[in-house]
Amino acid sequence: MDYLVIEGYKSAAEEFSQEANLIPPVDPESIESRMDIREALQRGDVEDAITRVNDLNPEILDTNPALYFKLQQQKLIEFIRQGQIAEALTFAQEELAPRGEESPEFLSELERTMALLAFDSAPNAPAAIAELLSPAQRMKTAGEVNAAILESLSQGKEVKLVGLLKLLCWGESLLEEKADFPKVRSRGRFWKMANGVLGVAECTGGNVGVI
Repeated sequence: MDYLVIEGYKSAAEEFSQEANLIPPVDPESIESRMDIREALQRGDVEDAITRVNDLNPEILDTNPALYFKLQQQKLIEFIRQGQIAEALTFAQEELAPRGEESPEFLSELERTMALLAFDSAPNAPAAIAELLSPAQRMKTAGEVNAAILESLSQGKEVKLVGLLKLLCWGESLLEEKADFPKVRSRGRFWKMANGVLGVAECTGGNVGVI
């Protein structure tokens, strides 16, 4: 159930709760709202995402300056991606520079983002800078916003099955240093849900790896 809620499968969560006679841990409508926010960020519409977050719960951004900065940073990245250099410079100066003065971490991220302007294209930039223009950056920001929303709803941020597998692998890695015992990972691999499809996971060095 937690997997369906965290990953945003509203219809499946509703159906599962009805068939299993369970009370949904969150309002199903909040699942749809979270997915709308995630989709907005994944298509680069940061302003729409911010509006939707505030509509859902304005305290999320009011009480989390680091998250708000990351959203503003993502907005700056989108300006640069679209070649809106004048807008990017103005936005950075008016919105992000004051926050950079408040935090060394914010300043470092602002400088890293502004460094994109020094390169003609992403392939010419160092990896640590070029990655800001990758789809993974949008997904990372969306994931952090999703986690903050779940936390505001008192809902776990990680699928419980994954957490249990991590704990099991960690326990094995500690025990194998002290004793010889039948290891779960030596008898086979774990099946787990990953991105909505069944995949295979196995323990490697105390970690869970998806294959």
